[in-house]
Amino acid sequence: MSMFPLWPSDDPFARGDGAEDRPVIRPYLVPATRRAGGAVLIFPGGGYARRAPHEGEPVARWLNEIGVSACVVDYRVAPYRHPVPLADAQRAVRWVRYHAADLGIRADRVAVMGFSAGGHLAATLAAHHNLQTYKPQDEIDKLPCHPDALILCYPVITFGEYRHEGSLRNLLGDAPDESLRELLSIERQVTARMPPAFIWHTADDAGVPVENSLLFAQALSRAKVPFELHIYPHGRHGLGLAEEDAAVGAWRAACARWLFQLDFGGKTVPSPS
Repeated sequence: MSMFPLWPSDDPFARGDGAEDRPVIRPYLVPATRRAGGAVLIFPGGGYARRAPHEGEPVARWLNEIGVSACVVDYRVAPYRHPVPLADAQRAVRWVRYHAADLGIRADRVAVMGFSAGGHLAATLAAHHNLQTYKPQDEIDKLPCHPDALILCYPVITFGEYRHEGSLRNLLGDAPDESLRELLSIERQVTARMPPAFIWHTADDAGVPVENSLLFAQALSRAKVPFELHIYPHGRHGLGLAEEDAAVGAWRAACARWLFQLDFGGKTVPSPS
């Protein structure tokens, strides 16, 4: 699978030349006969310490199966801290819009999907797409980075009472500034400009409390932003596609229908599976 650097050679954040210093984007495109639909950018989880492989390529392959192009974003994690992951996410959306014609996708149908801490990054991007995290580097940065849709899978949302401590520390350090905790508690940053959202979680998630998704859904409701929320009674944290759990795995069919309703399906729209 091809991969492309997110940034020019003079990346403003890189601390070195290793793989973890140079984020890339990996497109997974549907056949040309099913192009001209939307694309979903995937941010795997991992507590801002790593990126879980099962929440990357397998998810992109599933999206391809239902007729939607995808891109997996290898954003930077610890020791990189805020705003670097957000800058990588902003750049990724701009990169996809800039290359939309080459990728065979619609520049006005770019969704972001995040799992766990990757869900926090996706939600942060949706809330803070206008936050300038870096100086423009090239023509790509002239394009907007607001997502057109938001998919959150057992996301980290808050850095308050129901926070995931590891994500907080890896993103903001051991003694984070209170104003940054507020800025990055996304349930407190929701406005009517948020894109429509699809959210799922399990009620007994022992890693990231379900209250994260509930708080976010409540904030969306107050702001009158359309959303679809699925809470499944049981399931461990980090299920990804949840192929081994038929009950939780129902999220895939629900998400497929939701994407098609938003016209992400392109020329040929298959039956969700």
